[in-house]
Amino acid sequence: MTLFQVVVLALIQGITEFLPISSSAHLILPAQLLGWPDQGLAFDVAVHVGTLAAVLWYFRGDLHTLAVAWGRSCLVIAITTIVFGLLLGVADRRGSRRNSLADLNWRGALWIGLAQALALIPGTSRSGITMTAALALGFDRVAAARFSFLLSIPIITLSGLFKGVALLCVKQVPWASIGLATGISALTAYLCIRVFLNVINRVGMMPFVWYRLLLGGVLLVVIGLS
Repeated sequence: MTLFQVVVLALIQGITEFLPISSSAHLILPAQLLGWPDQGLAFDVAVHVGTLAAVLWYFRGDLHTLAVAWGRSCLVIAITTIVFGLLLGVADRRGSRRNSLADLNWRGALWIGLAQALALIPGTSRSGITMTAALALGFDRVAAARFSFLLSIPIITLSGLFKGVALLCVKQVPWASIGLATGISALTAYLCIRVFLNVINRVGMMPFVWYRLLLGGVLLVVIGLS
């Protein structure tokens, strides 16, 4: 390419990249209409790096705001992961663990259901907070876990129906991939529930508490270094 062609094509890329008119098409047109040589992959990469530099510089303020907001979201997750992990540990250690699922009354169900609302806070864990509430109310570990799993049925059902209806409006759906993902997740979740309920009385909640503390600590370190 001549210097003139390089300049023209670079100008075309800079002008059309962020306009809804297809920059790639406009880079092809000079070669097709004027007989210019194809600019090649290296040139395409170069002009795209240039437009990337432009958008990064122009929106540097917005990017800084997004970065700060991202850090605050991670901070919320780090704090809730640690705090609610500690609460799970306290409930597991201090709870009487005398009640079974047969002892559950409407008051206990109400308190556990209200605790579930805290899962709207990122990092809380729906199953974690409901098990914490059940343990704090004196239920044994298996009863707390079983009720937590049962409590997920209406939530997952309604969520699945809502997203399923939205999926029906999509024209091209990869049903094979969706079916495979559904089968794999169903099998692994079934095995997880079975193993968890079989070993929970032996291992207790502390392995999960330590994991939450470790994850929260790592997130705090990452936030501190960023």
